[in-house]
Amino acid sequence: MRKVEIFDTTLRDGEQSAGVNLHFHEKVEIALQLERLGVDVMEAGFPASSAGDLRAVQEISRRIKNVSVVGLARTHLADIDAAWEALRDAQAPRLHLFIATSPIHMEHKLRMSPDEVVDSSIQALRYAAGKFPMIEWSAEDATRSDWDFLVRIIQEVIRAGAKVINLPDTVGYTTPKEYAAMFQYVQQHVDQIEKVTLSAHCHDDLGLAVANTLAAMEAGVGQIEGTINGIGERAGNVALEEVLVAMAIRKSLFGIETGVDLTQVSRTSKLVSKLTGMVIPANKAVVGANAFAHESGIHQDGVLKNTLTYEIISPESVGVGSNRLVMGKHSGRHAFAEKCKDLGLTLDNENFNKLFEAFKALTDKKKEVTDDDILALALDSSLEDMGGKYELDFLHVSYNSTQTTTAVGVRTPGGQVVREVATGKGSVEAIYNAIERAVQDPVRLEDYRIQSTTGGQDSLAEVYVKVHFHNHAGIGRGLDNDVLAASAKAFLDGLNRVLLKEQLDAIVTSAAPL
Repeated sequence: MRKVEIFDTTLRDGEQSAGVNLHFHEKVEIALQLERLGVDVMEAGFPASSAGDLRAVQEISRRIKNVSVVGLARTHLADIDAAWEALRDAQAPRLHLFIATSPIHMEHKLRMSPDEVVDSSIQALRYAAGKFPMIEWSAEDATRSDWDFLVRIIQEVIRAGAKVINLPDTVGYTTPKEYAAMFQYVQQHVDQIEKVTLSAHCHDDLGLAVANTLAAMEAGVGQIEGTINGIGERAGNVALEEVLVAMAIRKSLFGIETGVDLTQVSRTSKLVSKLTGMVIPANKAVVGANAFAHESGIHQDGVLKNTLTYEIISPESVGVGSNRLVMGKHSGRHAFAEKCKDLGLTLDNENFNKLFEAFKALTDKKKEVTDDDILALALDSSLEDMGGKYELDFLHVSYNSTQTTTAVGVRTPGGQVVREVATGKGSVEAIYNAIERAVQDPVRLEDYRIQSTTGGQDSLAEVYVKVHFHNHAGIGRGLDNDVLAASAKAFLDGLNRVLLKEQLDAIVTSAAPL
């Protein structure tokens, strides 16, 4: 058996998904769950991209103890300084340095010659080596690069101090045969290649990310990079859970093992889905709602006789199983604490008490509270309050077939309750018009989506919105038994995230100017 390291980039490459903007506390929550999952390396963000991202990476590097935490950087000294500021307190800090190597990128994006790209990489590596004990270097768009140029630059960056060489399929262009051949060519032609770890990083533009990653592993790479649920720019990255389960199910074929706890896969997938607002397709491999569902009579008959007839993956192996504890109005604090522990929720006494109160309030409206309900309540109450926020004080909606009238009370960050009335073509539009009047600043709704946490008439409604406020995009989430109340909360949450980002940028910029 050969050990392959798992490099998770959900918090960096995954957060670059269109419409995703994770809150500081949400990034920390995902990081803690990735640590439970057992990944080897966690790319926490791009510290030089914003003051808020720097602070998030800094907090994650201080909280995470059993995983190497990474920050991304271009071959700019200021980027490296920002990454070091964010990672200096980490147990095992790593820098991920990247530069494009394909002709189209060098000419049109970088406007640099191949020699200049090589020199830039060497200078950055030598500078970073004075700070970081571990440096990964990536050849952006490697699969559209000249292989002989890759050999040349890889040899130079190894001499300059790179310990991991990543050859990403940045635009999802390659095929399994081509990708494996590229790694084999590099292994055959680069001097001292055995001194570094080769890494594969695949995007899914042609739907080949999983196949390409598995081909790279068969070609001898020692690290694979990807995201939970395959989120990421454009069509996303390779879905780590699919690769991990494929390696486990076909262990005799691949001969590869990892340190990942597969029973944490389902929990990790759900957490990332809820916090990013990116719905998991029902038919998605491993973590989709239908992954272990059987409707065909022939299939049902076979599974009842022997699950192996149609289930090559045990649901329990990835953390999908029946609830051991049914939670309801008679459940006590001890049972609720055990349920939180089972769900992987890390809570201090104050936050546990808040969540328990929210749970008890929900049991007055629902007979049975599901795991998804508890997780949704926990995420809904986990946002940090820095200097006040907008809150819904009251909501009144009057509807008829021609016009909807809404009255709202919005508590401002200063504590004042502003009451406004507005109309709209529908209830949600009327609510949002009234809130826009109450905050006295223009707000543009760019996206609106609603889903339920579970089935049934008493299900909690989760609403996700994207708003444009103060020249920033804010992703908001609202949770309530009532769809309209959830819609109002989501809208205000989007505004609060913009306010919080402004506050964080001001705090971090003044405390640690780049």
